[in-house]
Amino acid sequence: MQRLAPAFLGRLARAQSWVPVRWRRAAASGEEERFVFLEYEPEPSEAAAAAAAAAAAAAAAAAPRRERKPGREWRERAPAAGRPDPSVPPSGVSCSGCGAELQCRDGAAPGFVPAEKYRSLSEGPAGAAGLQGAVCQRCWLLAHHGRALRLRLPPEQHRLVVSAALRRPQRHGRGPLLLYLLDVLELPDPVLPQLPGLMGPDVPAAGVLVVGNKVDLLPADSPGYLGRLRQQVVAACAQAGLHGAPLVDVRLVSAKTGFGLEGLVSRLQRSWRCAGDVYLLGATNSGKSTLFNSLLCSDYCKSRAPDAVDRATVSPWPGTTLNLLKFPIINPTCDRIFRRQERLKEEATKTEDQLSSEEKKYLNHLKKQGYLVGRVGRTFQRQKSSPVVDFDPDMLSYSIDEDPRHSPKKQKEREEFTYNEVKDARWCFDTPGIVKENCVLNLLTEKEVKLVLPTHAIVPRTFILKPGMVLFLAALGRVDYLQGEKPAWFSVVASNLLPVHISTLSNADAVYEKHADQELLKVPMGGEERMKEFPPLVPQDITLKGIGTTEAVADIKLSSAGWVAVTAHAEEKLLLRAYTPKGTALVVREPPLLPYISTIRGARIPGTAAYRTKKPPTLVENLKTTGRR
Repeated sequence: MQRLAPAFLGRLARAQSWVPVRWRRAAASGEEERFVFLEYEPEPSEAAAAAAAAAAAAAAAAAPRRERKPGREWRERAPAAGRPDPSVPPSGVSCSGCGAELQCRDGAAPGFVPAEKYRSLSEGPAGAAGLQGAVCQRCWLLAHHGRALRLRLPPEQHRLVVSAALRRPQRHGRGPLLLYLLDVLELPDPVLPQLPGLMGPDVPAAGVLVVGNKVDLLPADSPGYLGRLRQQVVAACAQAGLHGAPLVDVRLVSAKTGFGLEGLVSRLQRSWRCAGDVYLLGATNSGKSTLFNSLLCSDYCKSRAPDAVDRATVSPWPGTTLNLLKFPIINPTCDRIFRRQERLKEEATKTEDQLSSEEKKYLNHLKKQGYLVGRVGRTFQRQKSSPVVDFDPDMLSYSIDEDPRHSPKKQKEREEFTYNEVKDARWCFDTPGIVKENCVLNLLTEKEVKLVLPTHAIVPRTFILKPGMVLFLAALGRVDYLQGEKPAWFSVVASNLLPVHISTLSNADAVYEKHADQELLKVPMGGEERMKEFPPLVPQDITLKGIGTTEAVADIKLSSAGWVAVTAHAEEKLLLRAYTPKGTALVVREPPLLPYISTIRGARIPGTAAYRTKKPPTLVENLKTTGRR
């Protein structure tokens, strides 16, 4: 305490002599008063370092920026940190987050680990086995900082990995089950028509189970809307040539909130049982890694798998998974299925008030994420032994002149499967996502992707437009109402972070030129240089015929940025012109995904074309509802 006193008093003296000066300057100039807390006052060395960092940042901002070619190459990604060592051979050990082989030879290649970290893990007594459970630098930055590294991986590489995995020799005398995951927001799915060609005649697949994911993001526009969504997925499968015996079933789930997952597990265990391996397939950003992690914590995997298998890296950045990840599937014996059904029946009788405080906290967290929430539990759990506390009395005794010493943390032993546990196991594989072509996400930077992809329940925004008016969805899409006799309703279903701007035809071009890189339209962002590289918007004329003031006639899907549902008076003919960036797909979806979406709105805001937004309530699956909402 005596040693701390001079430093503390010195800081106090500096703070007391500095704060009044700052206050007098603020008061004299009429500026807002600024407060400085003692504990946040920087030391002289820290202040000098901060000043140097600010000067370096200013110099970097003033320096001319190098030109970047349009396309995927100019995405703003963080450079790799840490030194590579080309002399070290690859490890032969896969990253537990993305499946790439761990290496320290090339910082721009998949599976890179800085050489210093690589040596510290691999040069121990366990050798290369010390890398088991480690993640590459890319997965670490994606998971902990939301940053994407520059990576030399062509889109065709993802497709080759998936194709090679499906052409593996048959195991257990039966081909694998393909669990195809599609994003219901992306219907019609751009990769689904490629699935028959990807499989080929030499792929001995036993069947395809199609799973529509992210249903939690869509609001309920009417009773029975989930049945309509399922029919839309079935129609998309038939259009892609996937019907009859190969199509095992179609399910709707939310891999993020758990909705429908217990039903999916029951379906897999009853029909597929443990006949062969299961492969998760789908386009990038469809949620395969999230579903992989959810199934890993369910009754679908062996009881020890959550402790022995690492979670897949989950990120909004397309193409996170680079190779195969897997966990062993539990054998659903009659006894296990019976015990599981008993657990589900017992949980279905509970109300929210009967849940524990931890369960309530997690449930409330999920309610903020989506409209549909499910509770995924586990029936078969290994009993864990109670932890033993190591007590060292010498660590509690130290003199006044000594600082307390902390013993180094013991590294937790990694769980491993025994040979007998996995020699005849069936596995569930997570495969790399197939890159979507003509997708607007391929043109966006890391920050822009986070704004465009919805992560929370979508709140629809409805506007009433007259002929001659224009709707902008950020600077990624535009819909012009060219001709019509009466006003029509345009409902935007997109990320809540994307702005919507209403203008007139005479001012639309000027608005885009002036605000495309500014806060008004928000995305793309980065100023004039960014917009010079960004493709121009190209038009497509659309003619629609209204069917009623409460039912949309079609969705205008602006690539992966979202869509606009158009509702018009019965027999009213509309001439529209929609725009998307050059090289991206614009789709007119008939029938619309949510035909009654325009009814989810509040009162009209006076003096504007907008209606107040309205958010429907959340539904919790497998939970008894009470009389009060």
